[in-house]
Amino acid sequence: MSAVRTTRSRPAHALEQRAAGDSALTGAGPLLRTLVRHEGRLFAPWVLLATVLSSSSVLVYPYIFPTARDRAGLAAAIGANPALGLIFGPARDLGTVDGFNAWRSLALGGFLVGLGAILAVTRATRGQEDSGQAELLASGVLGRYSRLLAAVGLALVGSLVAGIVAALVTVLSGGGWDASLLLGASFTATGWMCAAIAAVAAQIGSDARTANSMAVGTLGTLFLLRGFLTSTKAPEWTVWANPLGWPAETRPATGNHWWPLTLAVVLTVVMLVVAFALQGRRDFGQGAISPRPGPARGRLHGTWALAIRLNRGSFLTWTIAFLALGFMFGYFTRSISDILGSESAVTQILAAGATTHEALVAAFLHTVLGLVGIIAAVPGVQTMLRVRSEELEERVEPIMAAAVRRQRYYASNMAVALLAPAVYVLIAGTIIALLASSAGIGIGFGDGLLQAVATVPAVWTVISLSAAVVGARPLVSLVAWAGVLASFGLTLLGPSFKLPNWALAVSPFWHVPIVSAPEPDRIGVVYISLVTLVFLGVGIAGFRRRDLAR
Repeated sequence: MSAVRTTRSRPAHALEQRAAGDSALTGAGPLLRTLVRHEGRLFAPWVLLATVLSSSSVLVYPYIFPTARDRAGLAAAIGANPALGLIFGPARDLGTVDGFNAWRSLALGGFLVGLGAILAVTRATRGQEDSGQAELLASGVLGRYSRLLAAVGLALVGSLVAGIVAALVTVLSGGGWDASLLLGASFTATGWMCAAIAAVAAQIGSDARTANSMAVGTLGTLFLLRGFLTSTKAPEWTVWANPLGWPAETRPATGNHWWPLTLAVVLTVVMLVVAFALQGRRDFGQGAISPRPGPARGRLHGTWALAIRLNRGSFLTWTIAFLALGFMFGYFTRSISDILGSESAVTQILAAGATTHEALVAAFLHTVLGLVGIIAAVPGVQTMLRVRSEELEERVEPIMAAAVRRQRYYASNMAVALLAPAVYVLIAGTIIALLASSAGIGIGFGDGLLQAVATVPAVWTVISLSAAVVGARPLVSLVAWAGVLASFGLTLLGPSFKLPNWALAVSPFWHVPIVSAPEPDRIGVVYISLVTLVFLGVGIAGFRRRDLAR
């Protein structure tokens, strides 16, 4: 009799376990379809950017570099400015269409898809919890893990679509099948890894903003570390210690190795297992890192103090980031002589007298500090967009109900958005100048620091565009990032396409002079400063006249 009971209890126990598993994932399918329908359009720009980056490289290469001499000149120009390796990685083959596309698109395209995956996951997990949408969904028939599974599924599908679309469009544009497919698969693998990182960050951060910062910060750190290690000829094991180094080792057009992508898949699975385990342990709306309670009593003296208080957490994070960037780029600058000396094409240029070693070093420093400036513009734009988020969360209207003028409130936030990035640039610039001046490469501390100071007006121009957008046309807040994207694309991608000066001049960083040149052209700084004042005026006037969000 007991044997019969035991026999019958086993299938019953299995059914109970299966029912428990089903209940934990109940509704994941319909929720994923809903997310794809409503949130998929937000992933589309990242798919478009990666596709355009890859296909444009294939389309324009035969026209811009038609001869072997042109391609040798390209290799020499890239070798003469190793700062480009920080972003694009090593240039293994610039003599073919697919080789050029792999250099220009592999690392940067993966970064763009990974960034889109991070934003998709945090927006569909902690973003919904912060807005109250998740609580509304939880009131229905929805399993505990369904929202996380649907969010991760959205990012995985979006990354897969990005890889497929980029590969197919690149092939149709003239790229080779093997190299293009591998390039697209690398985009997808990077997006999957970043989706898993974001899933873990969503369980750790106290809110969506914290989780987003953690995931994006991890991606940015790994990306810059990859570029730094490859540019400084670090030991090979350092490449394999960095997950973003794995897609680079696929080597489209020069090796076509698929197996490094299996490491990315394994890491994705492991990170997702960790994310779901943390999801089962944390409380709804809370993270593993709890926010510190505010003071029992406190008083803010004016809108300036309020703007600082709202952004003080990011001040510390970005200060640490730029200290690290200063040491990283400073060490890189100290090694410029060895790096340039290892490029045979650059050696030929120097031997021919086309330029001088000092001019190459000065151009390199100009590019490095320009990259620092573009990165410094990011927290400035974030500060302005936070004004919009505070408005949408109905925290600005009570302030306006008191004796606070709109212009004063908005100007205080603009001042914080402008001054903090200036400090970040000077922090990194001071460290770079110190390290470079002690290396005996022809850069004095004064020249290095002055080059950093000359970069600040360009940073302000980029941030002022976001101030104009948030102040006058907040419904198109996405345009606030246009300055960062344009500056990055034109400053780092424009020269490789031989764009005319009038096109490159759209980037404010193009107007930053090389201060150590015999006759630096400082008039460009005056132009971009006038543009900055116009944008700031538009932002203040628009915020004063328009209605607040309700």
